[in-house]
Amino acid sequence: MAKEYMTQAGRWYSIRQSAHGLCLKQITAVPHNCSSRKHPVYMPPYTDVLSSRSLNKMNFITKLSALCLRKSKMQQRHQSSRRPAVPLGSRILTDPSKVFEHNMWDHMQWSQEEEENAKEKAAENSLVKVQWEDQDKYEREASKYWNEFYKTHKNNFFKDRNWLFLEFPEILPEKRREELKTEERSSEHTKINSTNSFSHKNEMFEEGEKYWKKNYGGGSTSVQGYVYNKKQAKSLTDNPQGKNCGEELGRLESFPGSDATYRILEVGCGAGNSVFPILKVLCNTPGTFLYCCDFASGAVELVKSHSSYNSAWCSAFVHDVCDDALPYPFPDEILDVILLVFVLSTIHPDRMQGVVNRLAKLLKPGGMLLFRDYGRYDTAQLRFKKGHCLSENFYVRGDGTRVYFFTKDEVWNMFNLAGLTEVQNLVDRRLQVNRKKKVKMQRVWIQSKFQKPLLLSLNNPEETTERHP
Repeated sequence: MAKEYMTQAGRWYSIRQSAHGLCLKQITAVPHNCSSRKHPVYMPPYTDVLSSRSLNKMNFITKLSALCLRKSKMQQRHQSSRRPAVPLGSRILTDPSKVFEHNMWDHMQWSQEEEENAKEKAAENSLVKVQWEDQDKYEREASKYWNEFYKTHKNNFFKDRNWLFLEFPEILPEKRREELKTEERSSEHTKINSTNSFSHKNEMFEEGEKYWKKNYGGGSTSVQGYVYNKKQAKSLTDNPQGKNCGEELGRLESFPGSDATYRILEVGCGAGNSVFPILKVLCNTPGTFLYCCDFASGAVELVKSHSSYNSAWCSAFVHDVCDDALPYPFPDEILDVILLVFVLSTIHPDRMQGVVNRLAKLLKPGGMLLFRDYGRYDTAQLRFKKGHCLSENFYVRGDGTRVYFFTKDEVWNMFNLAGLTEVQNLVDRRLQVNRKKKVKMQRVWIQSKFQKPLLLSLNNPEETTERHP
């Protein structure tokens, strides 16, 4: 291996050529006859260093060292901003002077002063409330305002939520998660320098895999479409009541997705910004079916008219989740996943608990409800002017649509009262940046995962009842 040495400000530098390219190594200069030196270092004669040839080498090495340092900084910067990582990303702002290098920074910590300023702004814009008669109008005509919204913006307002599989790998069946991980491993060598956010699919499913193993272990099995560990499966199949539950379901009238073994419902699908990223993955996954609903008929029509919509694996329908008496086009306790993303915040706070209770009944035992919505003191809340506040932390926009801003404790209380168990409940604080206008916005969202408890014991139904108030 070839080596070259130079002296500069009392230091020695070694340039080595290896399989990974050239690298620079710094060595402290020591005298020739130093007995403490374990490994002798070749030091060129002084005249050599001053020779023209040596000076050329020095210039070359100096330039190369600068190149190595620049490359090192670029790699560090890339690694520190590498996304995605679960949960909630890993792009951390450590140098404020670089704030405008990216559109978003993760895991922002607020100072006490920033927290107090946010509280003051929210209190100030809440001083003047919307008149009661207008509040009643916004409640009665909520679907009208959202229909007008989709009529105006169609499917151009929101971007496709391709991040869903990063934060919510539970959307996919376990087998499909494993297949995607295998596909990623086989093609990993071709994607090393790719900037595509899906080049790290193996990372996006790690949290879901850990959760699955923790709850079901390696010995999970399926009984009548439900997933249990071995002990639970034996208890179920040995019990006559468990054997009859599948027969009872089979006697029900056929419904869309009745032949599927894995079913997902997205509530508040809008124009399909979650639907079509999900269908893109699920369309080649046998036994899966996606339901999606919205109470704005215009939004549902946008979904159905999309070129990727196919009734063979998706059913879009108009539904008002606030109407407890309105039936769903499928029976209770058949859903594996419910997706509730930026939807609950549009509903009046007094009706939220009823909505969550009803959705919980649709889940299978062990099913997951995945939630993401606006958090308290998000920039969107602080930007409201006086006269837009309906009630505490509940506002109406200029187009008549409404929005509520949650705390994670409020979210936990709602889902816990519905009989669901917390798997994840996080405050997602990020710094969003408009690099062109040099504007910084503090974003706050709540991200949560809640699970319907598995059948605890068929011989002790009272225990199960207590978990479902």
